[in-house]
Amino acid sequence: MPLLHAAFDEVEAEAEITHWDDPEIDWACFDLAVVRSPWDYSWRSAEFLAWVDRCAERTRVANPPEIIHWNARKEYLLELRDQKVPVVPTSYLVPGSAVDLPAGHDFVVKPAVGAGARFAARYTPADRDQAAAHVERIHADGVTAMVQPYLSRIDVSGERALVFVRNRFLHAIRKRAVLAPGLRYDQPRDAHPGTEPWQPTAAERDLAERVLSTVPDVDRLLYARVDMADDPAGNPILTELELVEPGLYLRFHKDSIPAFVEAIVDMAEALRPAGSGRTG
Repeated sequence: MPLLHAAFDEVEAEAEITHWDDPEIDWACFDLAVVRSPWDYSWRSAEFLAWVDRCAERTRVANPPEIIHWNARKEYLLELRDQKVPVVPTSYLVPGSAVDLPAGHDFVVKPAVGAGARFAARYTPADRDQAAAHVERIHADGVTAMVQPYLSRIDVSGERALVFVRNRFLHAIRKRAVLAPGLRYDQPRDAHPGTEPWQPTAAERDLAERVLSTVPDVDRLLYARVDMADDPAGNPILTELELVEPGLYLRFHKDSIPAFVEAIVDMAEALRPAGSGRTG
């Protein structure tokens, strides 16, 4: 964020770093409110989404509220699957439902509203009792639990993240697997282990562009991050589409900062009514 914020001085644009839940901020003072790092939104999702709607009544929000609402719950994977996008197979266990867990392969349990691998853990079939307790803990918060096969190739080829700004590819990174065996869902973890710049393959670019083509009102996106890993056959499949608060890995691609700043300023100017003010 400091690197991004400082870059606005180079284009003579005024930007402020603010907290989304600061009651003293008058959002109408800004031409554009850019959602960047509300890391607490996943356990305050109702409060955060209500703020997004209130903020949108005062100024323009990027990404747009409708897209944020759609992307904030990971059931969007079902929609993408139905549109023939290759996604990691996912079962959803709503609160009160029977806890049905895999018996023949390693698997992952995580909440349907989450970020940064928060409350996610990897299990073997022998760990089903611990996994069931994990599901019950997620349900205790009134949140749907997700169950996915563990993509074992991620231990070798890692997870890739492709970043787009205004639907144009900006850069990519690769990182090692986040979920280590035996790591409890409530233990601290590094959400970005071994991160390095990455040159995506043609198949990875194709998947990312295919994913973005399915997003409602895609032309209104400011930023997007498409996360992927390899399926058992070695083909890239979508693990998550991040449109709410994705880390964009700008510290690994400092040369991308001017393009992102330009996109923000261009969007703010395009939306600016006569006599308005700043970008926040």
